[in-house]
Amino acid sequence: MPRVSLSSTSAGLRTTLAAATTCLAVAAAALSQPSPGEASAPAADGGFRPQLVTVDTHDRSDKRRLQALGLDITEHAGHDYVEVVVHSLADLRAIEETGLTYDVRIADLLLREAQNNLANAAYAASVSRSPLPSGRDSYRTLADYNADMVSLEKAAPTLVKRFALARPSLDGRTIYGIEIGRDVHRRDRGRPVFLLMGLHHAREWPSGEMAIEFAHDLVRGFGTDRRITRLLSRARVVVVPVVNVDGFHLSRTDGGLVDLNVLNDLDPLGGQTAILGTPGRAYMRKNCRVVDGQDTPDGTCAAVLASPGGYGTGVDLNRNYGGFWGGPGASTLPADPTYRGPAAFSEPEIQNIADIVRTRQVTMLISNHTFSNLILRPNGVNPQTIGADGLPVGDAPDEEALKNLGAAMAAQTGYANIHGWQLYDTTGTTEDYTYNATGGFGYTFEIGAHEFHPPYPQVVDEYLGVGEYAGKGLREAYLIALAHASDKRYSGVLKGKGPKRATLRLTKSFRSPTWEGSFADGVSTSVKLGRNGRFSWIVNPSTRPVVRSRTYQVLSSTPSATRTFEQPAPAQGESADTEFVVTEKTGLLRVELDWPTPDDMDLEVYQRVDGELVEVASSGNLPGEKESAEVANAEPGTYVLRVINYASASPTYTLDVSSFDAETRTTPGTRERYTLTCEVGGKVLQRRSVFIDRGQVKKLNLRKCIRRAAR
Repeated sequence: MPRVSLSSTSAGLRTTLAAATTCLAVAAAALSQPSPGEASAPAADGGFRPQLVTVDTHDRSDKRRLQALGLDITEHAGHDYVEVVVHSLADLRAIEETGLTYDVRIADLLLREAQNNLANAAYAASVSRSPLPSGRDSYRTLADYNADMVSLEKAAPTLVKRFALARPSLDGRTIYGIEIGRDVHRRDRGRPVFLLMGLHHAREWPSGEMAIEFAHDLVRGFGTDRRITRLLSRARVVVVPVVNVDGFHLSRTDGGLVDLNVLNDLDPLGGQTAILGTPGRAYMRKNCRVVDGQDTPDGTCAAVLASPGGYGTGVDLNRNYGGFWGGPGASTLPADPTYRGPAAFSEPEIQNIADIVRTRQVTMLISNHTFSNLILRPNGVNPQTIGADGLPVGDAPDEEALKNLGAAMAAQTGYANIHGWQLYDTTGTTEDYTYNATGGFGYTFEIGAHEFHPPYPQVVDEYLGVGEYAGKGLREAYLIALAHASDKRYSGVLKGKGPKRATLRLTKSFRSPTWEGSFADGVSTSVKLGRNGRFSWIVNPSTRPVVRSRTYQVLSSTPSATRTFEQPAPAQGESADTEFVVTEKTGLLRVELDWPTPDDMDLEVYQRVDGELVEVASSGNLPGEKESAEVANAEPGTYVLRVINYASASPTYTLDVSSFDAETRTTPGTRERYTLTCEVGGKVLQRRSVFIDRGQVKKLNLRKCIRRAAR
């Protein structure tokens, strides 16, 4: 049976919302959610309104079953649940027909949108300026983002350069970014790039807010804040706050046009907050691709995307990147929310980001999303997954360093620091491509705990930190990321001397693997030497991670040890615990629960950590099905096996605990080199191959170029 729960607005709402109490009370009365037990309540007009539900997924097979339904799966998930936006009763029936159970967490997202808009209006009315670097007190529109980038350039013309990305959107909009760094208009002298992005997914409004606020922070701090000034002297920051301009414009427009006429008689603002309109695209996810491979007339997207939430048509931009494109967690069906597109890089928005990565030394990248309070790192699929080469994908070659940097950033926010696949399998994502094609570190930030675009005070709290993270937050995490961009321990450094005013160019052509083959790819970056010809160029390693040697584990087919516990069953509605000690690290710990009657028991597995029980696996099948839970890479320690008598008359149960060894294997790997050219006046005077590893400093001999330039 579905269960209904009502999430809190947020524990982090600032005290400035106190002035809005009366307004919010009115909203709560007029826009009340169903009480527990009123699952799937229809709207007043008899239609179904979009809901947010939490689907119970006890193991990876449950997640795969859920992903196969083609529903609007969010980025909010854990080891035993995934949250889904359901847009129709048919969506709910599809979940129910699989046997999966779910909770209705937000029973009417359109009503929640109205409540949030009231909260936002109340917050803006209660403050003259927010604590954010820009002072902003409400969500930006697309026009606001573009205006901010113009104003930042005007305010600091030697520090900020606004630029248009090469390809317009499908609806003909120009997509803008800004580059921030000391003497930004001078030719680059070899500084690396931190690329920060928002709004790949249209409905994830805070993701763009965080990116542009960091830009404001850098501009405000340069010259007055020693740390920011030093960092911007060593690296450049490229900010693209809105990647999906068409989708965001529709989501933001519809999301701000909520019909609040029901509140007119009670509205303390005399009806000013009641706006005629419909929020049909407030929860739109994808871009405005209507027909694969065809550019339709501008405005077609708004006319066609009429499904609830506007998610049915379009391409999921965070499944369209070339790295591992076409694999698990990306759909081939155009109506699916995770539709990957007809080919890698089929969408202009993603081609734009690829241009930046291919033409600059992007040593650090963060793609902002909402929601889940997570920092995700490559790779996006379980390391045991068999890839296109017939071998397990394995962990990223730089797993330890990626994990450590993720932990440093997570410590500023309280977010969980995990692999991408621990959320659920994904392919064709931003960091999977950029990391594997260049070696630059990349992460996805899932911002916020509860909603795609929560009340704006939560944006303030996420950026600046709240509670034990006050004064930290995403601001501090981004500064750590910027410091990493120029950290020579994680990049290569090419040093030497060439002819004055010469151009040094690093190029490499290769084929990037997809799940179905490969495509022609490459990088080409350059520096312009000064009058003395000396250079110190921070670059990504020449060997791509995707072709480096990698390790993976192969589980034994038979258990190395098995232990059986036969126990009396607890009473219905109660549970019983059995402790089990793992003495050494185990590749896989499998716990199987059996009982003699055809009814229902459930299983949960906990590990005792610092005196606390931490759930590490669970199984809750339908009545009559037995339970099995697995813990991969089980660390030594005490485990608690909890059996819950959900509805069983059995007097006993049996627990079988099996340990499986894992053999670590390593692929051979290859070494790759850049081609470096030394050019003067457009003519190549010297060409050589260059191998550079992570953390390596290499001095280049360019005497031939100097000699030829002097002739």
